[in-house]
Amino acid sequence: MNLQELRRRIYRKAKAEPTHRFWGLFTHVTKMTTLQEAYQQAKKNGGAPGTDGKSFADVECEGVIPFLENIQEELQAGTYRPQANRKVEIPKANGKMRTLQIPSIRDRVVQGALKLILEAIFEADFCPNSYGFRPKRSPHQALSEVRRSVLRRMTMVIDVDLSRYFDTIRHTILLDKIAKRIQDPQVMQLVRQVIKAAGKIGVPQGGPFSPLASNIYLNEVDWMFDAIRRKTAEGDFEAVNYHRFADDMLITVSGHSSKRGWAELALQRLREQLEPLGVELNLEKTRMVNALKGDAFAFLGFDLRRIQNRSKTGHFILMTPKKKARIAVKARIREVIRNGGAKPAKEIVKQINAILARWVNYFRVGNSSDAFSEVRDYTEMKIRTLLTRRKRRRKSSIGWRRWSNEYLYGVLGLYWDWKVHPLKNADGFR
Repeated sequence: MNLQELRRRIYRKAKAEPTHRFWGLFTHVTKMTTLQEAYQQAKKNGGAPGTDGKSFADVECEGVIPFLENIQEELQAGTYRPQANRKVEIPKANGKMRTLQIPSIRDRVVQGALKLILEAIFEADFCPNSYGFRPKRSPHQALSEVRRSVLRRMTMVIDVDLSRYFDTIRHTILLDKIAKRIQDPQVMQLVRQVIKAAGKIGVPQGGPFSPLASNIYLNEVDWMFDAIRRKTAEGDFEAVNYHRFADDMLITVSGHSSKRGWAELALQRLREQLEPLGVELNLEKTRMVNALKGDAFAFLGFDLRRIQNRSKTGHFILMTPKKKARIAVKARIREVIRNGGAKPAKEIVKQINAILARWVNYFRVGNSSDAFSEVRDYTEMKIRTLLTRRKRRRKSSIGWRRWSNEYLYGVLGLYWDWKVHPLKNADGFR
């Protein structure tokens, strides 16, 4: 049986028997096919080395199979111990720092293998209103569902912000939730080792297992709001809905006068659910927005606003990339050029193209034409400045005539696919 078929069978069993506790999973975690798939996924995601300094190039040079066989031997002998994570400080838009913890490639493989097996079980338990880090789900699907909710008159929007969510996950609670489905002592011990490598509380942002753990931790909250959605629905129309992508949450509530005060009640219910988990709301950033008044709210990198269409016969949701998303991509382009050194211009452009392709493919589903023009013009300007600086010492202009668009796009091959594609309707993702 290959890994895909194994995961499919585990999922079917979990879906058919919601209270079944799985055993005998450790042998599947330590199979060479599982470790190989975990390695390939880790390599695809890339990332810097951990505290041991070993890169993917080093592993490939020494031999992938011996590397994985050594991991397998340690796991099966019970001698595996995670290495300390490498901490990296990432600046946030508000000037504060976010700490990422980068596991070694060895530990990423173990976490990935654990995730591949456990994900098949917990995916059967997860609520439909959760979209983050799940197979066949995406941020675009979450955005489409939010748009659907607001257009269906759920115009009171609670923009929820959680304080340091990943850092506040309590290990005992998480392990209890996992143990409801797993009764394999070796697997539970491995989970315990993985989460405790980051410290006494929290799960490390940067490890393959952390996204799955974060979804398990909030799954009961998801289902509680789904129950509210079903209970308050009137025919095909809902009065309350809830959408979560990792720690990014939105609650939408009907704006009808008969539902006055429901938004405050929904927020109170959320607090009551989060308190026993040790998760706190960031009160400075959590806010209520009345979309009927044209107020904007943020979700997954977009600013969303309900506005009237041109014919004034209805409304639509205007989705534009947030200012900080535009600033961030320009900063990355600037960094590539600054660190380019003596690299050929074509090589620098190739690096920029990879950044632009990812950014544009994500934001092209919105009303992003103005943002695209801003980023495109900035990119052209920075590349022309680079070329001019390399060709002459005194820079009196950025070379608009000398370095034409034909040269930038035809010779250097600068990225050119700035088309906007409308976001699919929610039903199109199902």
